[in-house]
Amino acid sequence: MATATEAARNAGGPTSHTRFQFTQATKEQSKARVALDGPSGSGKTFTALTIAAALGSRIALIDTERGSARKYANEFAFDVLEMSYFSPDDLVEALAAAGAAGYDVVIVDSLSHFWSGSGGMLEQVDTAAKKGFGGNSFGGWKEARPMERRMVDALVAYPGHVVVTMRSKTDYVLETNDRGRQVPRKVGMKPEQREGLEYEFDIVGSMDWENNLLVTKSRARSLSGAFVKQPGIEFGQQIKDWLEDGTAVEPIEDLITEALRPEATFEDLGALMRKVRARRLEGAPMLDPVGAPTTLGAHITERGKLMRRTAAGQGENREGGAA
Repeated sequence: MATATEAARNAGGPTSHTRFQFTQATKEQSKARVALDGPSGSGKTFTALTIAAALGSRIALIDTERGSARKYANEFAFDVLEMSYFSPDDLVEALAAAGAAGYDVVIVDSLSHFWSGSGGMLEQVDTAAKKGFGGNSFGGWKEARPMERRMVDALVAYPGHVVVTMRSKTDYVLETNDRGRQVPRKVGMKPEQREGLEYEFDIVGSMDWENNLLVTKSRARSLSGAFVKQPGIEFGQQIKDWLEDGTAVEPIEDLITEALRPEATFEDLGALMRKVRARRLEGAPMLDPVGAPTTLGAHITERGKLMRRTAAGQGENREGGAA
């Protein structure tokens, strides 16, 4: 005879009162999260623009490379924001502005500056260590790490597609040429970025000086381990086809619109927050009604708190009037 647990399992019902419940997994349509690394001159910017052109029509490029992206303005249509200070929070604000403007694709060229450039993570850690921890780097990391988390969350939860480039350090190796002689060859090493950041992206590719791309990580099985010589629009189309092969989901833009809706009630915001948390979109960058940068989760939370304070104040006024 089947036990109660087995009977519940066979009937598809819950086997306990736990709050953790499993549901049938389905592949959903999603937005691109692509990272390209490589040494200077390997074609990262051009390839990022090529991929972006396949993914959407309105492209925003955040340029940290002293305006170098403009050299491709005769080949691609895109808007550019040139930055010279690279605080991770500034990137969150830039992404919020891009999302509010409705850009289909955002390129960050390059993300490495927000790690090792002026105002980047390494500088933020150093400043925090000297300011509040007597130069202790562990204390500096504890202070600065949330800033990096906000930046990564904003990249992952951006309403459109995201393509980032990362610089790789350069080194030389000796190789034997066709004449049997040892000759030096330049190679790209590790990207200038926090170790493990590639886990945040669906597709990661490394580029060489001949503008070839090796896919080193891919959640798209058709692209896993692919070696693409001078990738063109077809490579971007392959990414787009994989992204669109799945069940349609509510666009992040609609969730942001709901969060901004003036007539939304406290119950509406509660239901919206549950939906946002289920999709891990609390860090989605957005602008509040006055144009200040924030995130979707923070905005819903602040609106909920304001509604509670307002309701409490009205209750006190009624009690005072009755007295």
